[in-house]
Amino acid sequence: MNVHARPDGTTILLREKRDGIALLTLNNPAARNALSEELIEALGTAFAEVGRDPSIRAVVVAANGPAFSAGHDLKQLTARRSDADGGKAYFRHVMTSCSAMMQQIVALPQPVIACVSGVATAAGCQLVATCDLAVASSQARFATPGVDIGLFCSTPMVALTRNIPRKNAMHMLLTGEPVTADEALRLGLVNKVVPHGAERDAAFELAQRVASKSAAAVKIGKQAFYRQADMSLAEAYTFAAEVMTENMMTHDANEGICAFIEKRDPEWEDR
Repeated sequence: MNVHARPDGTTILLREKRDGIALLTLNNPAARNALSEELIEALGTAFAEVGRDPSIRAVVVAANGPAFSAGHDLKQLTARRSDADGGKAYFRHVMTSCSAMMQQIVALPQPVIACVSGVATAAGCQLVATCDLAVASSQARFATPGVDIGLFCSTPMVALTRNIPRKNAMHMLLTGEPVTADEALRLGLVNKVVPHGAERDAAFELAQRVASKSAAAVKIGKQAFYRQADMSLAEAYTFAAEVMTENMMTHDANEGICAFIEKRDPEWEDR
């Protein structure tokens, strides 16, 4: 088990690997797993390491304590208002770092699954929305309540509006009202809701299903999914046809098709 810590030694991110699946656990429940500068850095480092490890086929992001993540560490941010510039440079640094970390998730070759046990608010909700898939406890709640404190959730908005219908996203952003797990499922923010306490098993089961596929095909598909999403219909089909053509030339596509025709299990080589 790898441990990421603050300079004072406090553990904030736990990492373990199980059957080709990386589990990253936010571990600062006293601060409701707020995305502090240190935790953002730790997650960025972990994602970079995961991306370089071909033995990892899927990632699960979970959290200890009653909150998945309460978003940015407001106490840490407010403490920098005494800076000569009122904290502006530090605020920009934290927001830019957090945005870069979120983009790492999208860029990873492995699918990333959020496992949400409790509340996920503001940038915590953004983290869930950024992950490729999400499993939630029936007790999970999701919100972008920045508007309640005069700080509109503009960066969480980016991920949220790419997950759910615009009017639903705007309602969350303008009112700050929480969304239940069942409502999040209906909106498409999460893929599955399970009884409280069963979410980690459910997330791992989903990760194992993904991990059983060709890692080469999954990588190609994930990259193509996000690239085509912002294209016009014609551009998307032109792009996807080329992706399919290149995918057909891979070893695993040949193996998978032959295995299907021969009615046997494929033997992936991830190439």
